[in-house]
Amino acid sequence: MQWLAAECLAMESISRHFKSLAWLPVGLAIFVLSGCAGSSSVLQGQVQKSQQQQVALTRQNEQLQGRANTLGSDNQELSALLAQSRQRTKVVEEQLSAVREQLTSTATQLAKTRQEKDASDKQVNTMQASMKRSGSVTIQPNSSYQKPLVAISVPGVDIRKDEDVLRIVLPASRVFEPHTVRLRPGADQLITSVAAEIARNYPNNRIGIEGHTDSAPVVNQQWRNNHEFSAGRAVAVYNVLVQQARMNPTQLFVAAHGSNHPAYSNAPLGGKERNRRVEIVVYPEKVTQ
Repeated sequence: MQWLAAECLAMESISRHFKSLAWLPVGLAIFVLSGCAGSSSVLQGQVQKSQQQQVALTRQNEQLQGRANTLGSDNQELSALLAQSRQRTKVVEEQLSAVREQLTSTATQLAKTRQEKDASDKQVNTMQASMKRSGSVTIQPNSSYQKPLVAISVPGVDIRKDEDVLRIVLPASRVFEPHTVRLRPGADQLITSVAAEIARNYPNNRIGIEGHTDSAPVVNQQWRNNHEFSAGRAVAVYNVLVQQARMNPTQLFVAAHGSNHPAYSNAPLGGKERNRRVEIVVYPEKVTQ
């Protein structure tokens, strides 16, 4: 087919030079011209077909490019969502780790609080049994019963006479850790200094260790109510008086008043704070064996 096209081009060139094909034989001229015409038609068809294929390929390429762009955009969005999901997962894992640490700490504190409660209950039961066994102990009126008790003084401690008794007030904020029966640092020194003054002035008098709370519900789940809580704090003071101050246990007794006897109104916060206390009460009666 290529040679035929070349012949056609040659013939056209000859035609331009000689302006006529009259000198050629008629049959040959007709054959050559018909071949050239047929070749041109075939070439035009092939060109049109190629152009159509090129247009189709161009459209197909444009469609594929559009899909590629769409996939690229979707991939960027998915990558951003994946990064956000990983970040949220990291935050949740950190929060879960913190909650686990808090849970472990809370469980440890709860176990410690239960141990303290068991020890406190055991001490209360022991004291009650001891008081029942002490049948020979008697309380006899003292000559001072007819006289007001002589006030004593301990620096930083509120001590007041209340009719025929002497009340030594130990604020909970100075003696105990918040919402617990654990003593604050230095609280035992404060209690022993009070005990020293009592021993010097009232060596044989009846002494009450009385626990008080405010009207708010108990926060620490170790205690069912304010009476149990006030008893636990009173026992903690009793232990210091007996174990460190070496006071005579038969001279002492423990009482739990809960919120029944507020010294101040519970309406203001300051009043609630002052109602949380343990009072060491000196009675005019003397204890003899």
